[in-house]
This record gives sequence, structure tokens and C-alpha cells, in this order.
Amino acid sequence: MSELTHFDDQGQAWMVDVGEKAETGRTAVAHGKIQVSAAVFQAIIEGTAKKGDVLSVARVAGIMGCKRTSELIPLCHTLMLTKCTVDFIPDQEAQTVEAICTVKTHGKTGVEMEALTGVSVALLTIYDMCKAIDKGMEIFDICLLKKEGGKSGTYERQSGQGD
Repeated sequence: MSELTHFDDQGQAWMVDVGEKAETGRTAVAHGKIQVSAAVFQAIIEGTAKKGDVLSVARVAGIMGCKRTSELIPLCHTLMLTKCTVDFIPDQEAQTVEAICTVKTHGKTGVEMEALTGVSVALLTIYDMCKAIDKGMEIFDICLLKKEGGKSGTYERQSGQGD
């Protein structure tokens, strides 16, 4: 296992110094899902939720979450994001909505936390907008799918990893 980088020699938490690192293109893709009832799924797809267009609002919320990650995760660096997208894949048979967040930057540190935060905020927004219909929704499978760039290179989640 790699050395933990957010602790000094005395075990105190600290923000990693990335000042000497090379700037490279960096990308991260994360996803997660929300299990919903038939009524919630229908309201999302038909756009009939009382709070409005659920997926459009969740997309904007996810992007905002990416942009504010350093305010939520104490040791994250503030990054200049060059791209951030949140896409949704509704699955009527499974009654789930999958959120996929892709984040890019050109910098000294990666954007994995931004992608994971974007997915989380998007899914939480779906929950918030639909909880009047059903509070039994379940958010699950939030994970990093892929990351590129930086010293550690490319990571791609393997099928069944973490299951």
C-alpha cells in the first residue's frame, strides 16, 4: 500500500505541497446510482416532479459540487477546472438513475475528489427533489471509474473491483 500523503512525520493532518510537481492534463470519471420507486422514476422521466426538471437541476448541482470540493473536503486543493460534465443514464427495468461525472484540469494535482463529489451532489439532489414522492430511495455504488494524468498515471476500475 502507498504511503499516506496527508499526514506529516508526527501523524498530523496537512495539505500536501504540490508546488514542485509538474503540471499535466488530468481527468477523472466517477459514477454512482440511485434506486427509486416506480412513481419517482416516472416523475423524473416525465418531468412531473413538483420541484421541476430533476435531472437538469441535479446536473447543475453536480457541477457546482465539483467546483466547491475544496470547501467540503478539508485537505483538497482549490483547482481550476477546465471541464466538468454530469450525465445521467435512467434504467427503467432496474428503476435506477446512474450519474456519471467527468472532470478535467491542467494542473499539479488530480480531480478524483471533484468527480466523486459531483456524482454525490447530483444524486443527493435527485433525492432532495423527489423525497416528497418517496423517502425510501437509496444511493449506492459511488466510485472512481477512471483517472488519467499525474505521477501515478492511468487508473481504470476493473469489473467486480470493490464488490
